[in-house]
Amino acid sequence: MLVPDKGDYTKIPLNPEGRTVAGAWDPAKDRASGNECKSYGAAALLQVPGRLHIYWQDDNTLRVDTDSGTQTRLFHFDGSPRANDAPAWQGYSAAVWGGDEPRDRRDGQGGPVQDSAGRLVIATPQRKQADYLKVVTTRMRPGYLQKNGVPYSGNAVLEEYVDTFSDPYTHNTWLAVTAVVTDPQYLVEPLVTHAHFKKLPDSSGWDPTPCRVDEPR
Repeated sequence: MLVPDKGDYTKIPLNPEGRTVAGAWDPAKDRASGNECKSYGAAALLQVPGRLHIYWQDDNTLRVDTDSGTQTRLFHFDGSPRANDAPAWQGYSAAVWGGDEPRDRRDGQGGPVQDSAGRLVIATPQRKQADYLKVVTTRMRPGYLQKNGVPYSGNAVLEEYVDTFSDPYTHNTWLAVTAVVTDPQYLVEPLVTHAHFKKLPDSSGWDPTPCRVDEPR
């Protein structure tokens, strides 16, 4: 993936403060301060090329591990953040099933998947049959919406809507994710992105790597 040039944020609805922060991006300072993971926070993680492994950590927690940046997201089905929970790169994610069919289908039918560019692997056992999964993430550390320093603040809220479908022509199984980032500090309106991921037969490409700061070429 090529890193956008500094100041390239044409698809991001930044306000004047957000444009000022993006224009001051200095990758050398991020490295020196130990902030290599600023572009791997929850608000941007699915836009970073890499692979995912999704599985049930316990009865009420769906875990998402990424090999790109070696991050972990936890989708909590049983509560809300505590008052003393500190902000983190992946924040606190509260998940609920949407739709009219809450039947229990924790049958382990998950498997690895990748996106249309061949970048992502996911294993997702379905716990319930539902129309979609909604995840709301708060308490995120300030990070980047793009690797070139386009910011989101600690006040940002991430909403994700996850669905699956089968391609009747190729018989592939796909995971579709719509993400909405709302940030009153840096955005003039919500940022909406979409991602599609194709199920794979195995996880042979799994390759955990640390966060890194890339520069435009």
